[in-house]
Amino acid sequence: MSERIVVVGFGPVAARLVDELLPAVRSGLVQLLVVGQETEAAYNRVMVAELGVGRTTAEALAMADASELEADGVEVRLGVKVKRIDRARQNIVLSDDSTEHYDRLVFATGSRPVIPNLTGLNPDPSRPVLPAGVTALRDLQDAAVLRAAVADGKRVVVLGGGVLGLETALAASEEGAKATVVHNGPFPLGRSIDRGSGSVLINSLRAGGVRMAGNARSTGVETAGPGGSFSALLLDDGSAIDGDLLVLSCGVRPRIELAEGCGLPVATGILVDHHLRTYHEPHMFAIGDCAEVRCPDAACVDCRTAAGPSGLVGPGWRQAEWLAEYLVVLARDGQAAADALEALPKEKPGVVVLKARGINLAVAGYNQADPWDEELLEAGAASGRARRQISQWADPEHGRYVKMTTRGGVLEGLVAVGMPRTAAELVVLFERSSELPADRSLLLRLDGPDQLDAGATSNDPQRTVCRCAGVSAASIEDSVVEGCSTVGEVSKATRAGTGCGGCHEDIKGIIEKHFQAAAA
Repeated sequence: MSERIVVVGFGPVAARLVDELLPAVRSGLVQLLVVGQETEAAYNRVMVAELGVGRTTAEALAMADASELEADGVEVRLGVKVKRIDRARQNIVLSDDSTEHYDRLVFATGSRPVIPNLTGLNPDPSRPVLPAGVTALRDLQDAAVLRAAVADGKRVVVLGGGVLGLETALAASEEGAKATVVHNGPFPLGRSIDRGSGSVLINSLRAGGVRMAGNARSTGVETAGPGGSFSALLLDDGSAIDGDLLVLSCGVRPRIELAEGCGLPVATGILVDHHLRTYHEPHMFAIGDCAEVRCPDAACVDCRTAAGPSGLVGPGWRQAEWLAEYLVVLARDGQAAADALEALPKEKPGVVVLKARGINLAVAGYNQADPWDEELLEAGAASGRARRQISQWADPEHGRYVKMTTRGGVLEGLVAVGMPRTAAELVVLFERSSELPADRSLLLRLDGPDQLDAGATSNDPQRTVCRCAGVSAASIEDSVVEGCSTVGEVSKATRAGTGCGGCHEDIKGIIEKHFQAAAA
């Protein structure tokens, strides 16, 4: 008899798991039920801001089609929530009071936006009721609100200086809105970048038409607009940032309450081992934003310093692909065969990329030490281990900055602003743990006027173009040779560009390069 797998949540990570399990569903090896709280099937939530400024469509963001899945034998329940889980009977109780049985249950509940504790906002983050003109820009309805404001050239205030907030403000400004970013600290992305790159980034954002309000602490929202809608963000110094729409971009928090409510151990996320199994419950798993890979073995070195969920879609997709194989082997060959599989590989440190018209930023790893900060440079240099070294270059007038933090010649961290070719090469070296050339200035020359192409990385077919989906340049080039002529077609064929969207320009470049060569 086939095993019944229930997936709770239907976001991008769940969609990847379902996609990977489809062959097993078609063959009758497993039965699959997907429960989604939203009325829409999975779509690319990371690109909601692009939809909100009119640069893409809801159809382009779609990652699953419920009718097609049902035709393949997948049961899809949309617009319903899981109220509780009965672990003893292996049942879930839905918001429509129906009950469904599971043999295996996968939490893919994702995360919810952080709602700041401001006067005028509901302080309960699990049941936020936001005033008109305030949105967290998390779903398709939020995108429609932003689209209306941008179309009318309204004043958009973005609270939060993370990548998504910055990209939203830039895109809104470019499409005709008046955008302001309000953030703590002297510069945005303060936890990831240093002062030099932060200063260059701020100047680039202002050049892009975005007003920046730094070192600001918000205390409340004013709702004096039409019909009691948002009219201003109030600050602790008594000032206010006037606007017509407030976009909350204050980070996300894993949705763990369902797992916690049925007695599963949680921390920042739902605690799982290296087989993505929840503690003390072999029938239950967690993937994506809600999952925290931290095994209960105190002797595990990898888990000793493990962080919580990354919040990035790429790691979630890799978890989904690994878990699909595990579940198929489990259903087909039994527990012993599944446990014999190699454990989920340790996730590499993430690379954050901000790409907009006129702005290119890449950041990864540790970047807080300065070239003459002896205490931080010596940190970790024990038992023959090399000390940190810093290579730094800045051209604030032209919006360029590069910082490389190395240990033994290998990158521990990087920041590159306004240097796209150098950034691309540094990212490749960082991901491969390769040693940098002794003359670091060779990397800076990639963005020099004598470099007519994209530098060394453009000639490496094995370089990773889409880090979210792990797609190489060679795979994209093959899809173009086989007839793909747009980013959308390449995405359908290879999955490249279906995550954060930061590789879209690179995909376009590969397509254009192919057709230019064909024309010649």
